[in-house]
Amino acid sequence: MYRTNDQSQTNSMIWTANDSRSQDVRAMFAQIASKYDLMNRLMTFGQDGRWRKWVVRLADLPPGGSLLDVGSGTGELARYATLISKDSISVSVDFTPEMIRVGKKLPGGESLLWSEADALSLPFCDNTFDSVVSGFFLRNVSDVKAALTEQLRVLKPGGRMVALDTTRLTRSAVYPLAKAYMHYIVPLLGHLITGHKGAYKYLPVSTDRFLKAEVLVALMAAVGFVEICFQRMMFGTVAIHWGRKRWH
Repeated sequence: MYRTNDQSQTNSMIWTANDSRSQDVRAMFAQIASKYDLMNRLMTFGQDGRWRKWVVRLADLPPGGSLLDVGSGTGELARYATLISKDSISVSVDFTPEMIRVGKKLPGGESLLWSEADALSLPFCDNTFDSVVSGFFLRNVSDVKAALTEQLRVLKPGGRMVALDTTRLTRSAVYPLAKAYMHYIVPLLGHLITGHKGAYKYLPVSTDRFLKAEVLVALMAAVGFVEICFQRMMFGTVAIHWGRKRWH
């Protein structure tokens, strides 16, 4: 269940995840919250903003529709949604309070509804949202299948889910260069920009352990998504997956 804060009942719902892995991930992201968006720009050579806009367009949000940004960080996807569809309602869910505090102060943050919640047990009713999106979130959860199942549950029939994330590298001509960049350049850059090298050592490790793009497709199908597609980008280090909830 969730509880609302009486002083901000319309835009803040609290859910606390207590397992040790969740606590570790939360603490890590709390350390880098103030520089999180900047590091995303630098690591992707400025491409992540374009990818996020693509995610929102793929979400196929209807006029006046509702969008849920899961593991939202500072709420960037949700902010893009309000720009593309000004009469839409966007809800940002993250379980790191520091990320939410940063997001609320950014331009457009005041137009979002914010929820501090566990993505494995979303505090929303079935069939609530027209679209569910996420950016660099799925590789961080302890149970990807459970996270996908929750996203499917809160989607309205016919609603679309879109996920942007790193993906396990496949062997190719650029594999050595991509691997070196992920394992050496990114942690060094993270240390220089944020002062927290460990958080950006976690990035390549979590990517190496994450599902291959094709396996994530199979898992999406297994929980009930249909019309599933994906597209790799940035030398195969990043992918966008999307699928739809059945109408019946």
